[in-house]
Amino acid sequence: MTDRLQLEVHDMEVSVLTGIYSEETHLPQPVRISLTVDLDCPDRFEPDTPLSASKNYMDLRHAATGALPAGQHFTLIEGLAEHICDTIFVQDARVTRVAVKIVKLAIAEGGEKIGITLVRHRR
Repeated sequence: MTDRLQLEVHDMEVSVLTGIYSEETHLPQPVRISLTVDLDCPDRFEPDTPLSASKNYMDLRHAATGALPAGQHFTLIEGLAEHICDTIFVQDARVTRVAVKIVKLAIAEGGEKIGITLVRHRR
């Protein structure tokens, strides 16, 4: 059995151009993005283990915020999740699995969480 480290960054709120209806396609919509990333890891993490043995959480945050192409419209939030997965896989060859959960905040009427979770494995 291979050990894995799971890094998590949850509940980032981002405005993204997404949607299929005419009222959605011209204005950014707020979404909540959560990431769980599996990473190959060393046998042990000692007190003096350097950051290079893990991954900087800010890289994950950047993939879900700053690395989004300006002005890009994602018809489906699944396309947005795919872009985030691709970005994270390119960032680090040690990443073996990415789970991206996206909740569309503007369409909730009763506090429900409406969205998707996409899980991709490195191929």
